[in-house]
This record gives sequence, C-alpha cells and structure tokens, in this order.
Amino acid sequence: MELTDMILGKLGGWASSNHDLSTDKALASKFIAPNLTACHPSYGRPDLLVHCCPPGFESPVPFVDFQFPDPQSPKRVRRPVQLVDENYIAKYNKALSIMKSLPYDDPRSFARQANLHCLFCTGAYDQQNSNTPLSIHRTWLFFPWHRMMIYFHERIIGSLIGDDTFAFPVWTWDIPEGMVMPDIYANMNLSFFHKVRDFSHFPPRVADLNYFEETNLSPQEQLDTNLAFMYNQMVSGAKKTELFMGCTYKANEGYCNSPGTVESAPHNTLHTWVGSNLEPGREDMGKFYSAARDPIFYAHHSNIDRLWEVWREIHKHELDIKDPDWLNSFFFFYDENLKLVKIKVRDVLDISKLGYSYEEVDRPWLNKRPTPSVPPKVARQILKSKENENQFRLSSDFGPHGRALDASLTVKVNRSKNHLTKREKGEEEVIVVHGIEVKGDAYAKFDVYVNMVDQTIISPKSREFAGTFAHIPGGGEMMKRKIDLKLGVSELLEDLEAMEDESIWVTLLPRTASCSSVTIEGVQIKYIK
Repeated sequence: MELTDMILGKLGGWASSNHDLSTDKALASKFIAPNLTACHPSYGRPDLLVHCCPPGFESPVPFVDFQFPDPQSPKRVRRPVQLVDENYIAKYNKALSIMKSLPYDDPRSFARQANLHCLFCTGAYDQQNSNTPLSIHRTWLFFPWHRMMIYFHERIIGSLIGDDTFAFPVWTWDIPEGMVMPDIYANMNLSFFHKVRDFSHFPPRVADLNYFEETNLSPQEQLDTNLAFMYNQMVSGAKKTELFMGCTYKANEGYCNSPGTVESAPHNTLHTWVGSNLEPGREDMGKFYSAARDPIFYAHHSNIDRLWEVWREIHKHELDIKDPDWLNSFFFFYDENLKLVKIKVRDVLDISKLGYSYEEVDRPWLNKRPTPSVPPKVARQILKSKENENQFRLSSDFGPHGRALDASLTVKVNRSKNHLTKREKGEEEVIVVHGIEVKGDAYAKFDVYVNMVDQTIISPKSREFAGTFAHIPGGGEMMKRKIDLKLGVSELLEDLEAMEDESIWVTLLPRTASCSSVTIEGVQIKYIK
C-alpha cells in the first residue's frame, strides 16, 4: 500500500483529487484527505459565513512527500511556559512579530497559519473524490491533525529567526504550576498578547478545566477540582482507544461526530474559558474559525499534544490505532521553506523522529482518584426510595423526538445480565448518551453523574462524576449532526460498589442555559472490548 501510494502520488505531482488517486484505489480505501482545489466559504457560526480559502486555491500546487528531519539535527525540547527565560521570550516575541508582518499571500504568515484551523475545522475543504466536507474535530483525526499543524508552525517560527532548536512553550494547565494563564500572554507589550479574550480570566485567576460559568471556588479548591477532573479524563474515563481518541472517521461513511474525553474537556472548555465574554461566540479562542488567531492557541495545543503522548505511555502504546485508513489519512501543510508537504497520520506517531520532545513534568492527577460523595449503600437506598416515588425516567422513555435538557434529568438504565454474570477481561462498560442535538450557536455543556443523590455537594472530585459534554458549535451542516457521548465507567462502578447491580441511575446535569436547546434521544449501556 505504501509503495502504491508513493507511485500514485508521484504520477500526480499536485494536490488535486483529479491527479492524486485513481478512482479504483479511492473506492478500495477509506482514508481521509482534502481536495485542496475544492474550497468554499464555511460557517464559523450559524449567522457568520467565513472565507478561509487561501489565494489561488483553484489551481493545483506541486507538493512533496514528508521527510523526517535529519536525525543528527538538534532536538527541539518543548518546555512548560512558566519555566522559559527572558532570552527565550525575546526570541519568540521577535519571531512572532516577523510572522505577523508577513503578507497574506505568504503561507508562513500568521494570518494564513491561523486560517489553517478555520479551513480544516469548519468544513471549508471537500474530501478527495467527493463533495463531502472535511472536518477533523470530534473524530479520531483530532490529535494527529493538530500535531501536524503545530509541528510545521513551530519550524516556521524557528526559521524566521534562524534558530533550528526553537520549540514551543507548553501551557501545562494540568499541573498546579501551570493552572493560570501564562504571564507572557497577558503582557500587553509582547506579541503574545491578544485583546479578544476574557480579561477576568487573566492571572492570578486559576483556570477552570471544566468551565461552564464563573464559580466561587477558592484557588485551592479550583486546583483540586482540576486535578480530579484530569484523572477522570485521562485515566478512568479513557481506558479504551475510542473513548480517548474519538470516533472512527472514514471516507464515504459520513461524519461520525463523537469526541474523545480530552477533546471535549479540557480542550473545548479551555478554548471557551480563554475566549472573550464580549463576543457572541466567545471568539477568538471560543470558535473553531477564529481560535488560532490567538497566540495562546499554540501553547494550549502543545499541551494537548503532550497529553496524547502521556496517554499512550500510560497504556504502553498498546491502544495505538492500527487501522490503515487512519494511518494513511493525509493532509497538506507548507513548511518553513515554502514547500507544500503531504503528510500522513503514520508520519507523526513517533515524536522522536519528528525531532522534538517534552520536558518531563509531574503528573499529580494520576493520584487523584475520586471518592464517593455519599457512601454507596446509603446512596442506593435513597435512589430506590426516589424511584418508588416515580421521580426518575426509564432509559426507554425519551419519546420519538427525544427529550429537551431544560432541567436535570435522571434515568434508570438497565445493564446487561449476560455481562453481570460473565465479564470478559479488559472489557469496559460505557454509558452512551446518544442522539444529542444542539440547536443554536451558544456553548453548551452538561455533566453526567452515576448514582447521584445530592447535586449540591457533587463535582468532578466526586466518584459519581462520569464525564462531561462540552460543545463548541460551528462548522456548517455536517457538524450539526447528532452526537454520541461515550463515557467509560467500569472503574467508577467498582468504586460505587455497583458492579453487581442490574441497573444504575444516570443523571444529566445541564450546566449552561443553552442546554434548553439540547435534545437527547436516549441513554444506554454498551461494552467495549
């Protein structure tokens, strides 16, 4: 397959669906790839048509296949932003100033680089051999595509100041030392400052990784909540590939629309937390089309990239995707030498070959396994009493058009008797909130709890917390498709002493007013081997 790809690519020599792949091969494989000559306006918000297409996109452009950097070249070490020195800040500030001064027709310019996110995250490009729009969010392409974008952007920044060791700073918001917006991004005298942000979230405000509205938590309480939240998103809720990476997205199969744990939060939540409270969609960071206009985007996504590596390490790379359609999906980026480069997912799976690494930092969230807010036996008695008073719905009672999430909703969900009597080793029990439809353009968020009895005392620090749905609307009709939220709960059920129970009570707790425009088709239990 690799040899065939190479021959077909060389015969074509440019990034056009008419010249890159034969029809037979395209039908045989289902990898995702953009048609760079099929670009069109897209919707940044339902009320906002945006034009992200690069100049002259209608004409095919010659490309080269990706080559790994020379193994003997200096390694780039990405450090936590709070540890970089004044010399580094001066160099990066100079490079960013140069990049911002480049004309728009230069693909290395900051505006063109920022529009890459608009192009691939709002459906501006069609897929090759298809008129179906392409979007990488809420799919298994989320992590590798952003790694590609950051990789080329970092090399361009370094080349502008002649520094082949330049590496991005990392906003390590998952550790206590990094849980405030880094000072360099709040300094109005530096190029990293961006005026389209929520100024109430500037230092010393502790970031809220599960953000939905302003809270009255003390800095220490927010920090502790963040660490427990990270444990859920990185460990107990992410024990299977699909739960962390997102859904399987293949050509000719439609858009799958089901994000992994970290993409939903802290990724989406922090995008929203940083974005301006004065903008209709909390732009710039709060919307896909505008997010990369803010320099903090790159520090944020460097940490997302680091956490992908951490998750792979936790599982000793045993959960890495081996599907050839994922491995052979490819995209195009301009490099520091103004060459258009075709790069595949398989090319970005070993960061040592890409010539960069991350400075090691502690992972305190690994030891923050939550505990029940109420003793499980007591909780079970209370829940059964409420059930007898008909306070709960059955999992099948959602009606033909779903149920609006205009208030807290508790559902009794039956578990498989076969799985109760015969569990397979390594099997993960998963809550699926399916058929989620988000109407309107507001950030929508609800949390999911299991066997919860008192919502006034629960938080991500409670073992009852199963996960969250944090939704950034945008991307046109394709990304309006109904969403499935999948939450791994085997460890949670063990801690709640519920592994032998025939049913559990699942509560959907709306966190934003916009949830009144969210409908749910149902809640069920599935099992992933």
